Amino acid sequence: MSFFEKHWGLEFSQEEIAEARAGKGLLSLELELSRACNLRCIYCYASSGLPMENELSLSEILDVVDQAVALGARKIIILGGGEPLLYPYLIDVIDYILSKGVKADLFTNGTLITPSKARALYDRGVAVVVKMNSRRLEIQDFLAGHAGTFQAIEQGIEALRAVGYPDKEHILGVETIICRQNYEELPQLWRWARKQGIIPYVEIMTWQGRAKEHPDLEVPIQKTRTLFETLARIDAEEFGNKWIPHPPLAASHCARHEYSCTVIANGDIHPCPGVSLSAGNVREDTLEHILNKSPVIQELRNIRKLIKGRCGRCELKYRCYGCRGNAYQITGDYLAEDPMCWFGHDD
Repeated sequence: MSFFEKHWGLEFSQEEIAEARAGKGLLSLELELSRACNLRCIYCYASSGLPMENELSLSEILDVVDQAVALGARKIIILGGGEPLLYPYLIDVIDYILSKGVKADLFTNGTLITPSKARALYDRGVAVVVKMNSRRLEIQDFLAGHAGTFQAIEQGIEALRAVGYPDKEHILGVETIICRQNYEELPQLWRWARKQGIIPYVEIMTWQGRAKEHPDLEVPIQKTRTLFETLARIDAEEFGNKWIPHPPLAASHCARHEYSCTVIANGDIHPCPGVSLSAGNVREDTLEHILNKSPVIQELRNIRKLIKGRCGRCELKYRCYGCRGNAYQITGDYLAEDPMCWFGHDD
């Protein structure tokens, strides 16, 4: 398996995924620490800002980590449902994860990364993904809902680079949502990231949370297709990376439902951030029991057999199953065809 494939979330083989699915276990877990956030991104899936009522305590979070590791998890992904760097015990959580012999990834808006925090993350080998939606100040600040965001992100990335990110043992990525405001600049943002050794993580936005209040963000399906094809051409011709353009992620695909789940800040278990259906709560039941008994979890673990419509007929269905988040948010059915996919459209 190549370095490129490994760090695009494809580090688990089909055999490992099949084993985890058959044993109703995990290979990774997505974990929210809090919904508290210093930004008000207008596309935020979680409408983050203030903490949720009755968020998990530190001891409860560590217990979730224990349960996930017992089920086979090799990586804990700390999500930016809120901003993890606002959480006072972030380093304690990371150290606990690492003490279990599993990897820790961190998704952050990047605005609170200081030189000392960057050093703490680097010394622990944490993979860091910074949310960056534009290289233009006015666009970045508009999408973040907060003046000064662009400059703070620049300073955060510079702090990470100053301590050694990225290198083969310290992955640095930028996560970018596709919207009307940043559409034209995304090929250049992609080139910028690649030239810096930063993994560009460009994805279709899910229509939930604050995004539903901003229809002006929408990009037509055929324009999204054109963008993906442009990025694929750039990657092949300029950087030697060949991939088939298809949603929801450029240069990658989502397979998380076959071996992962999301624990949100109040303890509810969701299949993923986009499929915002509670399968249970870790305060009321064990993670193992929730995964085993939940119809939505089990159906999504068998998504390649149960998927409907164009996705079920698609020649890529054994590699890709589209975005379950958009299928659910737009149609109400997490097994439906991905309505944001261009495959099978006549136009």
